[in-house]
Amino acid sequence: MTLVIENVWPRAAAWAGGELSLGGIGVGALAAEFGTPAYILDEDDFRARCLAWQDALPDGEIHYGGKAFLAPAVVGWLDELGLSLDVCTGGELAVAIAGGMPPGRVVFHGNNKSLAELNRAVSWGIGCVVLDSFTELSRLAAVAAELGVRQRVMIRVTPGVDADTHAAWATGGEDSKFGFSLAAGHAAEAVRQVLAESSLELIGLHSHIGSQIFDLHSFEAAATRMAAFLAELERAHRVTIPKLDLGGGLGIAYLPGDPAPPSPADLAAVLRSAVPDGVRLAVEPGRSIVGPTTVALYEVGTVKGGFVSVDGGMSDNPRPAMYGANYTAVLASRTSETPARTVTVVGKHCESGDILVRDLPLPGDLRAGDLLAVPCSGAYQRSLAGNYNHVPRPPVIAVRDGSATIVVRRETEEDLLRLYPR
Repeated sequence: MTLVIENVWPRAAAWAGGELSLGGIGVGALAAEFGTPAYILDEDDFRARCLAWQDALPDGEIHYGGKAFLAPAVVGWLDELGLSLDVCTGGELAVAIAGGMPPGRVVFHGNNKSLAELNRAVSWGIGCVVLDSFTELSRLAAVAAELGVRQRVMIRVTPGVDADTHAAWATGGEDSKFGFSLAAGHAAEAVRQVLAESSLELIGLHSHIGSQIFDLHSFEAAATRMAAFLAELERAHRVTIPKLDLGGGLGIAYLPGDPAPPSPADLAAVLRSAVPDGVRLAVEPGRSIVGPTTVALYEVGTVKGGFVSVDGGMSDNPRPAMYGANYTAVLASRTSETPARTVTVVGKHCESGDILVRDLPLPGDLRAGDLLAVPCSGAYQRSLAGNYNHVPRPPVIAVRDGSATIVVRRETEEDLLRLYPR
């Protein structure tokens, strides 16, 4: 029997008198102090999910996937908990530096790192660069040699595993823009070239097959292929390659009634069974840590026919428009005894595709000023958010034990206008 998720809210979420509270604070008080829309992040839930991954792989490395959501405060939490961090752009690298993460615990991904980004990373003392192309291999070798550094690297391998997920989230197949093909022999050639470069030190192989994956067989297939490839390389070159980074991608439930995703312990057991003893395992969870911790809070404006309009939309959550991602929402600020009717929750943007939740039962007396809460809003919402229609991006507020802290402040119109020459 398939287990299903009934509760998609952060662990400390509670209801009293019809009002949702997060981290011990009612949403009405949060909206009054910080405005809407806003992302409310349960810090204790975030920390607990980090610890669950550490418990699952006590002898491995947990690299938090920064692209899901990153801010200097989050970097500080990760550092305090002893996790590592992966970044994939110069901007994410800047946040890692600003947050005080030790450079040795940062891994730099990306399929098109610039010379400036490589120079900055190597000069800072970054722990590892994940090589993604022959061009990058040559560039990094030259940068490291010029700086007098022997830079530690992993090689990103495309293992030829097609994960059961949305096409836009799949990264392990032969048609991926990422990494060196295993089947075509490019990965083996990349290893040969790295071993020949005195300014590079090969510390591991890396693969990532995609995101929002529930099927552990996909992870097992990739791990098995990568472990066999690692053993083949060690025999051929008479070297030891100590680490196998098998990426992230574990999915989460977004809706009540969704199948329960595998736990970190479930995935760790599968990976360990496929990888020989003595090889250090690394994983890169992002969504599975931050996704369920955060609630997006909106204020209802216009209620018209079957549409309920809120004060945010596709600029703060583009995922429904981009991928057809599904969310739920609830009336979070009061009790209603009015029978529900089916509505579509839409944003304020000048776009017919600006839809947050389709065909959702909400109380029939929903009115302007009510607060709607959307769970599972922590991953790839603030990090994908934009300024469509020149709408400033919402803040991220961390809540814990009745206290609220600004993690990312609300953008202002002045922030937007500052970009224009005057």
